Amino acid sequence: MTSKSHALAFPSGGGLAGEASLSAYLQQIRKFPVLTQQEEYSLATRWTQQQDTKAAHQLVTSHLRLVAKLATKYRGYGLPMSELIAEGNIGLMQGVKKFDPERGFRLATYAMWWIKASMQEYILRSWSLVKIGTTAAQKKLFFNLRRMKGKLESIGEGEISPDNVAKIATTLKVSEAEVLSMDRRMAGGGDTSLNVALYDDGEGQWQDSIADDGPAQDEIVAEAQERSQRHALLNGALSGLNERERAIFSARRLQDEPETLEDLSQRYSVSRERIRQIEVRAFEKVQKSIVAKASEQRLLEVA
Repeated sequence: MTSKSHALAFPSGGGLAGEASLSAYLQQIRKFPVLTQQEEYSLATRWTQQQDTKAAHQLVTSHLRLVAKLATKYRGYGLPMSELIAEGNIGLMQGVKKFDPERGFRLATYAMWWIKASMQEYILRSWSLVKIGTTAAQKKLFFNLRRMKGKLESIGEGEISPDNVAKIATTLKVSEAEVLSMDRRMAGGGDTSLNVALYDDGEGQWQDSIADDGPAQDEIVAEAQERSQRHALLNGALSGLNERERAIFSARRLQDEPETLEDLSQRYSVSRERIRQIEVRAFEKVQKSIVAKASEQRLLEVA
């Protein structure tokens, strides 16, 4: 996939300065027409092949209502709707930039992941200075606990009953201890300052009780899992190349000291320009494969 340096322009007047302008913004975005499948394909093709920013702008504006609708699902986290929508719009523009109309699905289906991911990352950043969760399971717990408590009619009852804790833990495939910990964390409404006094006389602070400045064990595990996932994505992408593409890509992109175009041109008895073309084509295939597989994985995580 060819890199695009063109910025996607945000709709004129679409900025959200605060809640006071939210109603006017929602009125404005209703004016943008919903695209038919053929119109969407035509615009997306103009963007991907010609970098036509006007086409990209139409794709963005036609899906602003989708962002606003998805933002309502995250109202329970105590953050301004205007900020959630603004973050979701950033995700939408990222989705439009990376959308491939030849894959056969609609932009809304693809962009939905980017929109949700952008909103969720914002919520995680805003909710706590300390990470709520570093693993996919913990993030899924954070974003599904309130909904599941609502279904079990546990909201407002204080600490969740043992039976409901067990049901939630089983459904989300986490431990019961993680469910209780997350519920207590969310019930607290955010962070407490580390400078709060430990004792009534004002002596000592919470930060004094922190014993280890090193990374937590779950962060170490999460980082290892992420490295493993990246390695698996790369290997999967490389398997889609033919033997010569894989060899040239590895020699040019995966070695500490990349081989020169001259050396490779002599080895394969072709020109240096031909080697460069093969390298670029292989890189585009790898990049496209990794983006597609990563998107599928993230869709499963946030589903």
